[in-house]
Amino acid sequence: MLTVHYIFDPMCGWCYGATELVAQLQQRAWQGELALMLHPGGMMPRRAIDPSFRQHILQADQRIAELTGAEFGEAYQQRVASNGPLVLDSLITAQAIIAGQTLGIDGVDLLKSIQQAHYQHGLDVADEATLAELAKDLGADATKWKDAMAAAAPKLDGAVQQTRELMGRFGAQGFPTLLVESDAGWQSLAHQSYYGNPAGWSRVLDELID
Repeated sequence: MLTVHYIFDPMCGWCYGATELVAQLQQRAWQGELALMLHPGGMMPRRAIDPSFRQHILQADQRIAELTGAEFGEAYQQRVASNGPLVLDSLITAQAIIAGQTLGIDGVDLLKSIQQAHYQHGLDVADEATLAELAKDLGADATKWKDAMAAAAPKLDGAVQQTRELMGRFGAQGFPTLLVESDAGWQSLAHQSYYGNPAGWSRVLDELID
């Protein structure tokens, strides 16, 4: 079967911008037309964002919104623009996705939930309690979630290393990256031209599957 490898980072604004494209891949996976594998990138180990860098983030978000149609919520923008604490952590959010998948939660669903919580509602997704609430909303039992997070922790470094090796193998420069694996070999999937063009993206997937 055709496999699409999605190289992503929960704290990457461009990955948030690609939400609708990934949703189509998810739908195709549900229909059995392809397999979708998620590979977390570990772009930003836990760090407090300096006020001097926050304007850069907001400017980048504006560019992402213009090109992709992604909506950045007022609560999020106010949080970034404020002098209050702003901690970002690609690793704990990736760990949550690994944990969720072991509990049968769709990784794309949890990624989208994390992205919405951060980019729309301005919630602190670097906080484990926030992640637990998001998982609960997707049906996770609190005790099982805690155990799954603990079990996912030692898997995280290996998952990120695997992602970086995959990126290096194919010369991928950043997030998001989509790679297609089939009987004919591997190829990159140039998604950038289809931001805001879901019909065109659907035709691309039709051609791949055929």
